[in-house]
Amino acid sequence: MPATQPTSLSPDTVREAAETAAKHAAASEAERRLPPEVVDPILAAGFARHFVPARWGGSAGTFGALLPAVTTIGEGCTSAAWFASLAASVGRLAAHLPTEGQAELWADGPDTPLVAALAAAGTAERVPGGWRVSGQWPYVSGVDSSAWALVCARALDGDHQEPRFFAVPRAAYGLGDSWFNVGLRATGSNTLVLDGVTVPDTRSVALAELLAGRAPDAAARCHRVPLKAANGLTLTAPLLGAARGALRHWSGLVRGKLQAPAAAVTGAADRTPHELTLARTDGEVDAAALLLGRVAEVLDHDAVDPLLTARNGRDCALAAEMLAGAVDRLLRSSGSRGQADTEPLQRFWRDVNAGAGHSGLQFPPVASALVRASRALDTP
Repeated sequence: MPATQPTSLSPDTVREAAETAAKHAAASEAERRLPPEVVDPILAAGFARHFVPARWGGSAGTFGALLPAVTTIGEGCTSAAWFASLAASVGRLAAHLPTEGQAELWADGPDTPLVAALAAAGTAERVPGGWRVSGQWPYVSGVDSSAWALVCARALDGDHQEPRFFAVPRAAYGLGDSWFNVGLRATGSNTLVLDGVTVPDTRSVALAELLAGRAPDAAARCHRVPLKAANGLTLTAPLLGAARGALRHWSGLVRGKLQAPAAAVTGAADRTPHELTLARTDGEVDAAALLLGRVAEVLDHDAVDPLLTARNGRDCALAAEMLAGAVDRLLRSSGSRGQADTEPLQRFWRDVNAGAGHSGLQFPPVASALVRASRALDTP
């Protein structure tokens, strides 16, 4: 059994990783992927090991510790924060594999970079001792930097079909260069390809187990949390950091106008519109942070029932909408300068809107889920 690693996500190492990510943000975006100079400090800070079970040297940490760490990275580079948040999240998902499979996956230590494809875009058929898996999974963030991947496929065993996850090593999958989106460009969310790869039963788990939060021999609370209760926080935390970064850069761009005399003096610039923008945007970002903080609190301390699962989804989607609207306001009020290619503000704006457009952060389905869960409690 590996020795336990130091506690993950110390403020100093996270800050160092954030500064490095910010320094390389423009170059990372141009390359459409994060370079090792950014990935390595994120792994060294302990994001990948944060939710890894202690038996494999991981931290089995809390959501309350992860949220501020991800947002710190996001203040300099949203794509780096997206990678960091997902690196932690996939470690938690992988803890639902059979114990033998976990041992294989973390044989080289808890900082092994993992990626995941949650959509059941592939197929799997039963073979002796395991499954033969094929398919193409687009939008796998950070796949270029991965050592293992968890992919979801429609698994057929006789007459029974169910979605299952399969853990495959880097040597088993190919990559398609397909990520050319307007935002989150440096996430390298390219396509993962499997062509008839055999995966043993020890590296497979039914999606139903993740949805229920039934990790084998789970000693830590983080491994007993339903997937849908936590997934929204994974996606929204980077956007919170990006909105804070956008507000900081916007404040620098309009500092002169914020410090201008009041308009009562004839000919003086009116600072009031920018004061209103600052106050409202700062308030909305704070409100989103409070919502996400409550989500983390629920995950770390409450009995996560269907109603809280649905409320967490609602809170994350609502926070994403608020953050996107806040950054929209900043860009509109920044003038032409804020839209220049050399200004980070426009990159934050593209990144936040791209992240808020993720299927997991759409408000209508989570609103419906919350209402249905509330009504179920009222049923006699």
